[in-house]
Amino acid sequence: MAAADSQTRPLRRDAVRNHQLVMAAAREVLAEFGTDASMELIASRAGVGVGTVYRRFPNKQALVDEIAGEMLRELVVEARNALELPDGAGLDTFMRVVGRSLSAHRGYADKLVGHSKAACVEQLRDLITDLLVRAQEAGRVAPGVELGDVMALFWGLRGVVETSGEVVPDAWQRYLDIHLAGLRSPGTPASGPAVSRAQLEQINGTHSDPEDGAARAVAAK
Repeated sequence: MAAADSQTRPLRRDAVRNHQLVMAAAREVLAEFGTDASMELIASRAGVGVGTVYRRFPNKQALVDEIAGEMLRELVVEARNALELPDGAGLDTFMRVVGRSLSAHRGYADKLVGHSKAACVEQLRDLITDLLVRAQEAGRVAPGVELGDVMALFWGLRGVVETSGEVVPDAWQRYLDIHLAGLRSPGTPASGPAVSRAQLEQINGTHSDPEDGAARAVAAK
């Protein structure tokens, strides 16, 4: 109960500053070393004591979950901004935003799968669907492309980012260019139906962390 209270109680100014320092340091450290990085290293990078980190986050999973949630919220804002672009250009722009985000968060982007912010995830899927429809109406994407196809492309982007690592950090850009060309082509063959939204939820459910009780509601990215 005390841990839950600490998440909802308003923070003092110094506590807010420490929280921001910890979050920024955690992003850097986890991007460099992955989720095996210690809380001590994160605290050292933030310039605070490890006790300060543990007072806000009872364990590393809670910290990673908060960062993943922050990343999702940022993507929701970016998707909304992309919807304001003319001529159906928003989907292309948003995909590149996602690629840069995955690259910047390399080392823990996989934690978006199994994430607990279900409402945020559903919001993001709805926005991506709207971006897809507008791109199709503008003739930028072939009519047969569905949400599941776009999500599968995001999965591929994440895989390229994780595989290429620091050796070829921009490899995802060429991968995305090639696949965007495929989305635009009306003659692109499809060997089967697109992944449905219900199947997306099923797939993500299999990736939930069984040790994290909050990770029952899942997200795809």
